[in-house]
Amino acid sequence: MRHPDPRPRARVLAVGLGLTAAAILPSGLAGASDKYQWAALGDSFTTGVFVGEPRPALGDASRDGCDRTANAYPDLVDRALAASPPGKPVRLTDVSCSGATVADIATTRQTPISPVQPPAGGWSALDQQTTRAELGDGTDVVTIGIGANDLPFGVMLLKCLELGHAGRAGRSCRDYYTDPPEGEASIRDRLDRLQDEFIGMLAKVHRAAPNAKVITVGYPAVLPEKGSACTGGDPTQLGSITADDINWLRDEVLAPLNRTIQRVSEAFGDRYVDVHASSVGHDACRPEETRWVEGLCGNAEDHWPGSFLNCAAIDKRTTLAHPNAAGYADTAAHVERAIRDALLEH
Repeated sequence: MRHPDPRPRARVLAVGLGLTAAAILPSGLAGASDKYQWAALGDSFTTGVFVGEPRPALGDASRDGCDRTANAYPDLVDRALAASPPGKPVRLTDVSCSGATVADIATTRQTPISPVQPPAGGWSALDQQTTRAELGDGTDVVTIGIGANDLPFGVMLLKCLELGHAGRAGRSCRDYYTDPPEGEASIRDRLDRLQDEFIGMLAKVHRAAPNAKVITVGYPAVLPEKGSACTGGDPTQLGSITADDINWLRDEVLAPLNRTIQRVSEAFGDRYVDVHASSVGHDACRPEETRWVEGLCGNAEDHWPGSFLNCAAIDKRTTLAHPNAAGYADTAAHVERAIRDALLEH
């Protein structure tokens, strides 16, 4: 007796099981080609500036002057998520850019100022990061590390360095920014303006990516718990910035900056990633083997310049109190956890 060929029935059963799986699994898991969409936005504390090989590589026609590098936290997290996907693969679009301000995230065009092999006519202006990241209904996660350039912290650091050189003949940095000369905004006004702009920026990000989980990333412990821990005049730490001004920068500039980012983020119902607490004790004034933040002059990849601040004279490069590879590894651990938690709720 001839038995019917079981293969058609098997094919029907397989199709049926496939349809059932598609119905009961989350929509993202039903299609093997589907990916979570993650956009990384931010400034030089996101790009990595000097911690790894440039992304895109030197000589690549798509270089934009933003100084994104391998081993910055978006790159590290991307690799970790690829090695162990959270249910399905994650596609990273990293449009962070050194020098970016809050307005450059969703409002204004930014002209990069990278010192690394700039084109003859200078870098071209770039669209807002939300536009370049193509945020939309399909964006699942947005991470944002921004705010320091709105003070701007780097300029303040250099002013404190200058005033420290002047010593008793000049004002302290605290005095300069607390009771500023005409034409300069006080630190209080700067922080108030930052809060208003951060509110507007997050509102625009949520409108651009209405279904996304938004995660903001704070700033690490750049400065020591006691300014006296720094060796005065050492350019691999904080140079001539006085201990009192280091304490002021920590307590009245960076701490309020992080509090502002956290307060506004939580008001929107967004996650705030605290990278300060875990980095205490790894500031720019620690020994090389302990620090997670380089000083004014520090260790960097060969493509990064050392002429600014005359760092090349001591065989260092201009790092201006930015995270090193160890610092980015710590930030990456926190951001990875936040992204995985956010996707569990998606």
